[in-house]
Amino acid sequence: MTDLAAVKRALTAQRIETPSWAYANSGTRFKVFAQPGVPRNPEEKIADAAAVHRFTGIAPAVALHIPWDKVDDYAALTAYARDLGVEIGAINTNVFQDDDYKLGSVTNPDPGVRRKATDHLLEAIDIMGQTGSRDLKLWFSDGINYPGQDDLHDRQDRLAAALREAYDRLTGDQRILLEYKLFEPAFYATDIPDWGTSYAHCIELGERATVCIDTGHHAPGTNIEFIVAFLLRQKKLGAFDFNSRFYADDDLMVGAADPFQLFRIMYEIVRGGALDPAYGIAFMLDQCHNIERKIPAIIRSVMNVQEATAKALLVDRDALTRAQLAGDVLEANAVFMDAYNTDVRPLLAEVRTDAGLDPDPIAAYRRSGYDEKIIADRVGGTQAGWGA
Repeated sequence: MTDLAAVKRALTAQRIETPSWAYANSGTRFKVFAQPGVPRNPEEKIADAAAVHRFTGIAPAVALHIPWDKVDDYAALTAYARDLGVEIGAINTNVFQDDDYKLGSVTNPDPGVRRKATDHLLEAIDIMGQTGSRDLKLWFSDGINYPGQDDLHDRQDRLAAALREAYDRLTGDQRILLEYKLFEPAFYATDIPDWGTSYAHCIELGERATVCIDTGHHAPGTNIEFIVAFLLRQKKLGAFDFNSRFYADDDLMVGAADPFQLFRIMYEIVRGGALDPAYGIAFMLDQCHNIERKIPAIIRSVMNVQEATAKALLVDRDALTRAQLAGDVLEANAVFMDAYNTDVRPLLAEVRTDAGLDPDPIAAYRRSGYDEKIIADRVGGTQAGWGA
C-alpha cells in the first residue's frame, strides 16, 4: 500500500528550477516570433520566474545564462531575486554564439580561441561566487562537420584541459554539470555527443563533476530511464534539463511528446531516493517557447513534472518487487501501469490547497492579471540567443 501522507510530503518538498531564457523572445532556426510583454532585462526575467513560483509553489530558483543575463552588480541582482522570493540557480555559459567559435570553443584548433572560451568558463565561476550559485552548467556546441576536418583525439584532449582548469577554480560546494547533445550544430562528430562521454570526463575530473541529462538530447528510442538508473548508481547524476521533442530539437514543454517516458524517468528518481532536494539533483527546465505564451508554458511544464512525479510516487513498490522476484511479468507491468493510469490531478489539487495555493495554477495565473500587466508595462524585449 502507498502511504499517501508520504506522497504529499514528497510533492510539497519537490523543487524545479526555471530558466531565465524561457521568458524572453526565442524561436526556431528560421524565425523568432516576438511576443508582447517579454522581459527587457534580467530583472524582468527574474520577476516572471517569481510569478511562476507564486502560482506553483515549487519553483524557487531561476537559472541565468551568461552573457544574456550579464549585469554590472550580481550582488544586487541576487538581492532583487530574494526580495521576490526566489534565488539564483545554475549559471549557464555561452561558448557558441561568437564568430570566433565557428570551429569550436574549448576544442578549437586555435589556442587563442580556446583561451577566450576557457576564460568565459572562469568568468562564470566568478559570477557563481557573487550570486551564491552552486552549479556551473556547461554545454558545448563543439564538433566537426567533415571527416578529417580536425583531429578527434586532440579535440578530446583540449576539452579535458579546459574542463580541468574550470574544475580547479571551483570552491566550496560548487560543482560542474556537464551536458551533452547527440548532434547539432556539428553533423559529423560532436565532442560531447552522449551521456557516456560526459560521464567519462566527469569521472576524470572528480566528485564535483556530474552529468546533466537533457531529456531531448538522445537518439530516437533511447532508454533515458536506464541512463538515470545507471548514473544514480554511480552517484554521477547532477541535474536534468527537462524538455520534450518530437524529432531532433528539444524546446517543447516537458512531457508534451511522451508523458509516459517522463513518468518512467521520475520513477527511477523515486526508486533511487533522489527526489529529496537534499540528494542534490537539480531538476531544471530547459525550454524556449516560440508560439505559446511564456509564463503559462513554464507553469504547465512544472505541473507536468509534478504529475509524473506523483504517479511515480504512487507505484506500489512492495507489490512491484513481489511480482518482479516471482518472475510475474504481467503483474509487474500491471502494477507499474496502474500507477501511471491514475488521475493524480485531485491529489495535486489537495497538495496545493494545503500549501495555501490555488489548486489550478494556470487558472489562477489567468485571473491574476499578471499577463495583461507585463504587456502594458513592457515595450520590446531581449532575445534569448537567436538574434534580434
